[in-house]
Amino acid sequence: MKSRNLVTLSLAVSLLGLPVGVSAADLTSVRYHSGSAHDRVVFDWSAIPKYNVTLSADKRTLTVDFFNADKRSIAEKSFSSSRVESVKYTERNGHLLVTMRLRDGYTYKVEKLANPPRVFVDVLAAAQKKTAKKPSGVTANAGKNGVGKELEGNLLRLKFDGLYSEMVAPGMARREYVYWNDAGKVSAYFVEADKNIYNVKPALARGRVPGLQTTSGISDMTDAVAAVNATYFAGNGDAIGMVKIDGDMAGTTYYKRTALGILSNGQPVMGRVSYNGRVTIGGVSQAVSGVDAERGEDNLTLYNHWYGTRTRTNEFGKEYTVVNGKVTAINKGNSVIPKNGVVVSVHGAAADAFAQVKVGDKAVISQELGSPWNQAVEIMGAGPRLVENGNVKVTAGWEQFPSDIRYGRAPRSAVAILKNGNYLFGVVDGRQEDSVGLTLTEWAELLVKMGAKDAMNLDGGGSSALVVGGEVQNSPSDGHERSVGSALILTKK
Repeated sequence: MKSRNLVTLSLAVSLLGLPVGVSAADLTSVRYHSGSAHDRVVFDWSAIPKYNVTLSADKRTLTVDFFNADKRSIAEKSFSSSRVESVKYTERNGHLLVTMRLRDGYTYKVEKLANPPRVFVDVLAAAQKKTAKKPSGVTANAGKNGVGKELEGNLLRLKFDGLYSEMVAPGMARREYVYWNDAGKVSAYFVEADKNIYNVKPALARGRVPGLQTTSGISDMTDAVAAVNATYFAGNGDAIGMVKIDGDMAGTTYYKRTALGILSNGQPVMGRVSYNGRVTIGGVSQAVSGVDAERGEDNLTLYNHWYGTRTRTNEFGKEYTVVNGKVTAINKGNSVIPKNGVVVSVHGAAADAFAQVKVGDKAVISQELGSPWNQAVEIMGAGPRLVENGNVKVTAGWEQFPSDIRYGRAPRSAVAILKNGNYLFGVVDGRQEDSVGLTLTEWAELLVKMGAKDAMNLDGGGSSALVVGGEVQNSPSDGHERSVGSALILTKK
């Protein structure tokens, strides 16, 4: 049997007619990816070599024979998954043989790109079997697209080298884009969702503030179709950005920064927003320092149901429970948070100003965001702005972002409203061999290329993670998913 296989390979070489004197193509890197629809093995080359593909009689052993090629420039890598048992490399008489042992019930597809030189093998369910991972509405093989093939439904038709797109559910496309810029290789991942089929909304880690959870964990918890990490957060999980969920504030910021809002009619808005809150009790009015955050010195902080059952504050302040516009209880700290009200927590000078407040006093709480933000049911703030009206517009300076976010190449995350009105979640990997990351301007330029009309940056670095159908699409720079404070999720209407 082995001799017959060698004869078959030799015949393939003679039929393809490899020219004498052709220089060897170098295999520069190999990377593996397991997604909801398929496993992918990507071979990056200095130039595309000639190759032949054979499948054993039992349809389990796939051999890709690269002619006049070698793997001297990489360390041999192994791989196994639920679809692939093993991948092995053998160099023989000027050929590089890549042998993949497929698990039962799976088939393959081999494609190539000229620029960048790349050959990739997808391992997927035979006969387009459905292998949905979770009840999120995403099927494992709802339809497949290579570069330049048409998608179905109200989705953007994007066609350029290095882009791979596939349908993962009705009205939803996952995209992977690999290319090279002056700094090196860039790997980016996106999901586009039809606005008529899916809702976008914020979600808190573990459903409260503070909370920490991986983006995939938030996706699983909310049964989301897709998710991307969202706003900046403190070490304990407190949101450092404007957050409003189901009409109630869950986080604020001192800065006027970009946010995505969803109005009561479902219309999305994007722009800069600032918070102005005041509490008036017994004729005394004070500004709100923050919502659902750690209470600071001389501050007034509001706590609502998004913070959990108690304020978890110390005894060095004073707290007023407010329900239906009246003070119903007064405590020193760690007050119970009513489901239908708030706790006004004060310290230092703020506590002195409310020293005469009594149970039964009228309380007026005003939280102003301006128009149209007062009418927004959902808000997720982060920033800076990246794209406005289809043009690159990076507002990091105006929004007073620190240098670690403003400068340099890094992993990035973003949310965009596309020119067709659909939603786009995206991440670009960075700080690793397979992707050098992008500057904010480069990230904005890429989002415009992906069809963005308006886009804003989200928390990045090791936090960047895109989840589709419960599976992480990118390679987080920490080497694993980082626990974050919040995410944006897509759910079916």
